[in-house]
Amino acid sequence: MTDTGGLLNDRAWRLAQRIRDRIGDLGGESHTLDNGGIVLDLGVNVTGGLEAGLDLSRLCLANRGRVTVTGGSQPTGDWPSIEIATDSPVLACLASQYAGWQISVGDYFGMGSGPMRAAAGREELYGDIGGTETPGVCVGVIESGGLPDESVFEAIAEKTGVEIGRTLLAVAPTSSQAGTVQVVARSVETALHKLHELDFDVSRIVSGFGSAPLPPVAADDLAGIGRTNDAILYGGTVTLWVTGDDDSLTEIGPRVPSSASDAHGRPFLEIFANAEHDFYQIDPHLFSPAMIRFFNVDTGQVHAFGQVSPEILCESFGI
Repeated sequence: MTDTGGLLNDRAWRLAQRIRDRIGDLGGESHTLDNGGIVLDLGVNVTGGLEAGLDLSRLCLANRGRVTVTGGSQPTGDWPSIEIATDSPVLACLASQYAGWQISVGDYFGMGSGPMRAAAGREELYGDIGGTETPGVCVGVIESGGLPDESVFEAIAEKTGVEIGRTLLAVAPTSSQAGTVQVVARSVETALHKLHELDFDVSRIVSGFGSAPLPPVAADDLAGIGRTNDAILYGGTVTLWVTGDDDSLTEIGPRVPSSASDAHGRPFLEIFANAEHDFYQIDPHLFSPAMIRFFNVDTGQVHAFGQVSPEILCESFGI
């Protein structure tokens, strides 16, 4: 996969303009800063909602995937779930959606995702998957409890090479409806990232479908981090359509689900507390869906691994 020109950011920019046109209907607000940077607030100082969360998720994916709310079976029957489907899983999920950019400017901090990462192209990940861009516009999503100011846009523009007036950032905290939705919409992304970390050739993955239960909005971001992680770790199910041989799938499959980690089996908030709230002290192999299936499009074989844990979901969700 080579430089995409501006494919991801251009697609996200067009979607972002449609979001701006109906921002009031989404319970959000649009702001243009003094230096021209465009901010879409979908949950910081506004209510937001489910539709705002779905649009935020699509922005993360550079609009290369379908995201919907459906009725699921975890942790109980007819519980709302977030589903994602994409036929461009590497571009949509790894080159765009993955939250690989820690934005720290002065007192401001947020986790950055979306196609602005491909415009910056600073992460080692792009050396493996390609997908960097030289776009004329730039779109990012920030998971944060605060809105970015002019200095944040200046820092991002310096890394992307896109002028500030052509840069748009959409923001929502974890403890908001929109923020909760966009994090739970990462079921396929977590599976692909885990596979990449296990040195699987992700170019073999041609399509992806994932589902994870939508937890209640938490009272604060820390609790929100716990619930949204649990939704994927203990309730997320992912199906990947892959090419190639079956032996490699049989070999790697047991190492992909979250249950492959020794940290598995407790609510994430407990795991996080034991790690002194330092993500880097947590076994990275924990971050994966509860279940994964491989559909081999070349051989017709199905390989399934892992299992959901509704009892942990019930404890995490407070039901």
